[in-house]
Amino acid sequence: MTDAPFAPLETEIDRDVALDVLRGATAGADDGELFFERRRSESLVYDDGRLKTASYDAAQGFGLRAVRGEVAGYAHSTEITESALRRAADTARLAVGSGGGTLADAPQATNRHLYTADDPIAGASFAVKLDTLKEIDTFLRDLDSRVVQVSASIGASLQEIEILRPDGLSVRDIRPMTRLNISVIVEQDGRRESGTAGGGGRVGLDGLMLPADWQAKAREALRVAVVNLDAVPAPAGVMDVVLGPGWPGILLHEAIGHGLEGDFNRKGSSAFAGLMGQRIAAKGVTVLDDGTIPDRRGSISVDDEGTPSATNTLIEDGVLVGYMQDRQNARLMGVPATGNGRRQSYAHAPMPRMTNTYMLGGDSAPEDIVADLRDGIYAVGFGGGQVDITNGKFVFSCTEAYRVENGQVGAPVKGATLIGDGATALKHIHGIGNDMALDPGMGNCGKAGQWVPVGVGQPTLMIGGLTVGGSAA
Repeated sequence: MTDAPFAPLETEIDRDVALDVLRGATAGADDGELFFERRRSESLVYDDGRLKTASYDAAQGFGLRAVRGEVAGYAHSTEITESALRRAADTARLAVGSGGGTLADAPQATNRHLYTADDPIAGASFAVKLDTLKEIDTFLRDLDSRVVQVSASIGASLQEIEILRPDGLSVRDIRPMTRLNISVIVEQDGRRESGTAGGGGRVGLDGLMLPADWQAKAREALRVAVVNLDAVPAPAGVMDVVLGPGWPGILLHEAIGHGLEGDFNRKGSSAFAGLMGQRIAAKGVTVLDDGTIPDRRGSISVDDEGTPSATNTLIEDGVLVGYMQDRQNARLMGVPATGNGRRQSYAHAPMPRMTNTYMLGGDSAPEDIVADLRDGIYAVGFGGGQVDITNGKFVFSCTEAYRVENGQVGAPVKGATLIGDGATALKHIHGIGNDMALDPGMGNCGKAGQWVPVGVGQPTLMIGGLTVGGSAA
């Protein structure tokens, strides 16, 4: 594998041959494509004063899909050869059967580029990356004598894709990704607590490796860890909760976003199925999925079917107005594709997925929303969470949260979990801040065994009547 531009229809297989095989596989189908991919990635992890892991991966291959009605045939290979392509076509063709379909129109062409095409792995030498990780370790240990462990990582990747359709349309995209993460453990009087910070996006490594950038992340990770040293057991019960801006939007992503993906609604398995045009949230709640924000982790110039990404309004002033669609589900539901057909790699078929999902800001000052909280929790950091798509029920753990009584922010709390369901939570939003923020660039989303990078965001929000699971009576 070389560093030359990825052009499989020029260097690996004849374009006319590939198109002829694809047309044979999709004759009588509704849709289909050839998806070529080359991906390179590098990761360095510096843990507890030493380089723990350093890895470099490279892979390439293709996937061929033929779609007829609700059925899709898919085959993939690491070999980009005519023989492998013909074998894949025979397999994918099985989904088409006797045919009878009408090939869908091609996606709209675009020359838009939302991010650099430069390889971020080559943006800094291995030695410079390692020195940066060492500096992070030293900086944190010098910053606070309570630091007992530091873990820092740098990751960079470059994904190059080309999509060929049976009508002859060819679409290319080059997608960089970088990320820098820092975790720290502090100890005081025998008690240990941790804090994490990080971020990145479809940008080069140079900005992330500037001292001003990584020092800010290091200080934030340390701040969270030190705050948790004083945390008391979280209360338990039903109470109002204020969520901070930015990364807490992960709750919105999980509890609401997945339920607004087209496939779940077409099949009737989403809690929001059949509610188009109805009020599903409090007035003032507007939720977007936007893959067009430059340089963001969840952004894509085109999706993995070749459809340009878009700014899609899902909920407008509390009313459900849209779902996220790939080409297959959009066709079956009689609506346009929205640029949300995404796949983890050439070895996976596309499906409706989120990009950057966020709630727009309102008119309230964040401090006023907190001041209105009589008895509850102010949650500004989240860890893991899970959701049941069929009913929207979710459980999220807080990494940084505070007890609030009579509008006064009190002691940090430890062990708080938020429990509820998305449909109810949407209707119980009482306050929307004017401080909408996107997360720092650290989201990954799993669905049906596939993982893709995403972004989330929201303003400060008050949600009434969530169940808080804690350890205090």
